[in-house]
Formats: sequence, C-alpha cells, structure tokens
Amino acid sequence: MSDPSGARASAPVCYRHPDRPTYIRCQRCDRTICPQCQTQAAVGVQCPECVREGQAGIRRPKPAVVTAFRRGSSVPVVTYSIIALCVVIWGLQMIPGSPVTQWLLYYPPFTGAQPWRMLTALFVHSQGSFFHIVFNMFSLFILGPILERSLGRWRFIALYLISGFGGSVAVLLISPTTPVVGASGAIFGLLGAIFIIQRKLGGNTTQLLVVIGLNLAIGFLPGTNIAWEAHVGGLVAGAAVALVYLRTRRRDQQRRQALLVAGIALALIVITVIRFAMLVA
Repeated sequence: MSDPSGARASAPVCYRHPDRPTYIRCQRCDRTICPQCQTQAAVGVQCPECVREGQAGIRRPKPAVVTAFRRGSSVPVVTYSIIALCVVIWGLQMIPGSPVTQWLLYYPPFTGAQPWRMLTALFVHSQGSFFHIVFNMFSLFILGPILERSLGRWRFIALYLISGFGGSVAVLLISPTTPVVGASGAIFGLLGAIFIIQRKLGGNTTQLLVVIGLNLAIGFLPGTNIAWEAHVGGLVAGAAVALVYLRTRRRDQQRRQALLVAGIALALIVITVIRFAMLVA
C-alpha cells in the first residue's frame, strides 16, 4: 500500500500558494496554478502574471478627439430658458391693450430702421391661437434638449438664432409685406439640423423626413395663415449650420467652425441688405 503523505508531497503545487496541490497549468508559461489564481482564456486558463503581460501588450486606442457633439451639458438650460421667455412674453401679449406684439413682431418694411425684429419675432406668438405657442414650445421641448446636450449651449444658441434669422430673411425675400411672429423658423432649423446630423452619422432619417415634409405641407394649405417662407428659410439655415458643425468636429477645427458659422450669419445679413435695398429703390 502506498503512503498518502508521500504522494501529497510529490504532487505539484500552485506557484503562488505552495500549500495547494494542483495539476492545472497556465497555457502560456506552463506554471501550475490553483483554481483561485486561474483566469479563463480563449483556450485553457492563464496565471495572473500572463494575464497582466497580455493586457500590457494590448495596444490601447488613444482617447477619441473631443468633438463638437460631446461638450454639451446634462441640463438643457438654454432650451428651458427660451421656452420660459416665450411663455412670459405671450402672457404679456395677452394683457388687453398690450403693445408687446407690435414691438417685437417682424414686418419686412421695418427692416431698415428696426432690423432686430428679425430675431425678436422668434419670441412672440399669435394672440389669436393658443395652439400656436403650445405647438412651438412642445416642439422646442422635444427637439431642443437633444441638440443642446449634443452641441453644447453656445453652439445651440447659434443654431437657434441663425435658423430663426434665416426664416425672417426668407420672409423678406418671398413675402415682403407679411408680418410674422413665432419660433417656427428656428424650430424648423432644429429639424433640419437633426436631419443632417442623423444622415451624416448613418442614422435612419426616413421618419424625420416624413415629419418635416408634413409640417412643410401644412404651411401651404389655404386658410392656415402660416408663414411657410419662415419654415423653409429656417430649415435651410439650420441644415447649413449643422453641416458646418459636422465638418469641423475636431478640437483643432473650432476656430474654423466659428468662422464658418459667422460666415453663414454674414451671408444672411448681406442678403437682407441687398433685398431691402431692392424693395426701397
């Protein structure tokens, strides 16, 4: 009969725990390891040292360059502030005899003397339709946080204002005798921006395209009293700004991004000056 104590003494032990007999071997270095020390590999098991060496040998990718779409804040402060401002102004508009609407609406013949109306019109809404402000603010509540969190506050502000400005420019170009109010031009700019970003980044844009198409079509229906010109202008301006953001996403392109966005705003200003000069000539 063999001696059990002698067999135990001759059995291999874990190289990290000499008191633990084991017949398990590392597939890389062939050292004996106990169940506590082994790590499952693609084939067999490995010891802690081989696991560390393998991890050290892996070429880790460098951190991705910070892009324009990763610098946003978690709370969409700008979006909520715009909504609050529009609601407050609408409340002031509803006061009997209030001149707020007349002060802030955009009427193309006033462009030369009061050009700021091209932007202030974004914050006033129709006094005769409660659904005008409700629909616009609901749309902003849905779309705004998505873009503000992605782009960051300042880029979102630029996108919103340039889109709204583009809507006013389109009204000046196409329907220069029509007074307009509302954030629709800016909101269509947000829709255009989301469409461009999703399309360029490989997202599904079919449903969004349908939404844009339906909302544009509504503006052409008789009796709706909707400034479709502002919708088209805002859509085009918002898409242009979003395209710039996409093409200048790297940190080292931020100066170029700012210049190109300023260029879009400048182009709209030049168009405004030329068109107004043609109207008064």
